[in-house]
Amino acid sequence: MNVLFFLTPKNEVAHLHDDWTIRQGTEKLERSGYTALPLIDRQGRYIGTISEGDILRFLKKRYDMNLKSAENVSILAVERKVDIRPVSVDATMEDLVRMAMNQNFVPVIDDNNIFIGIVTRKDIIRFCYEKYVDKQNKE
Repeated sequence: MNVLFFLTPKNEVAHLHDDWTIRQGTEKLERSGYTALPLIDRQGRYIGTISEGDILRFLKKRYDMNLKSAENVSILAVERKVDIRPVSVDATMEDLVRMAMNQNFVPVIDDNNIFIGIVTRKDIIRFCYEKYVDKQNKE
């Protein structure tokens, strides 16, 4: 099964930019309603994923929980607890399932490391469920 079948394209994905501040990143996370967002540079390359927890730990460790003190600090200064690795656009369904077991979404990149979108765990589970139901109906 082709990864593109499941892809939510970049233009529909809330994401952070590497030249943003922690304050901008925090505000984007809050507005999006998600707990983690992909981080990309201005050329579109995937850098990683930043979570609310990453920012919270950073603020606790370096700024005594004071967002005002850190409002001009680069989002790149935030240490990420988990390294969310992307898959290539030609990844297999097995690759997607393996990655989605431990994260809510799987970032997808092209051959030039350009972020093109995500595949959500929800979409993967839906696909697997539909395959299961189809198999059960055939038996």
